[in-house]
Amino acid sequence: MSAVLPVMAQTKALPEPKGRAVLTVGGKIGVKNRGETAAFDMAMIEALPQHSFTTRTPWYDRPVKFTGPLLSDVLDAVQASGATISAVAINDYKITIPADDTRKFKVVMARLIDDKPISVRDKGPLFIVYPFDSAAELRSSTYYERSIWQLKAMEIQ
Repeated sequence: MSAVLPVMAQTKALPEPKGRAVLTVGGKIGVKNRGETAAFDMAMIEALPQHSFTTRTPWYDRPVKFTGPLLSDVLDAVQASGATISAVAINDYKITIPADDTRKFKVVMARLIDDKPISVRDKGPLFIVYPFDSAAELRSSTYYERSIWQLKAMEIQ
């Protein structure tokens, strides 16, 4: 049985994005700022607590430092309450991520690689990344496939 994301007890308003929205979150969420979804511009993502780790990946030939909010913090900001996250990339690639991964592994929604903003050409502006070097089980195709780059939307189910 999959763990369900906890719903926060208090409602906290999510401001309307002032810049171009880079991420929309819909589905089972309790906080919305744009119709039935929550939209984030990059400044809103930068305002969340930031976390970094350096890890080896299949996509780079050396260990890379990833920085951004924990995916769990993004989900908390919208009071997500589902068991799965359907993540969608700019090119409409879609992957399902179990919500309990976000608590178990400290998954980051990276906005920086080696302290620099991630360009669309280099898998940005947002890249969900697992800390692969932190546990042997993460170094597998299952978790590599869940690390979606060019993230544009999530649907909580």
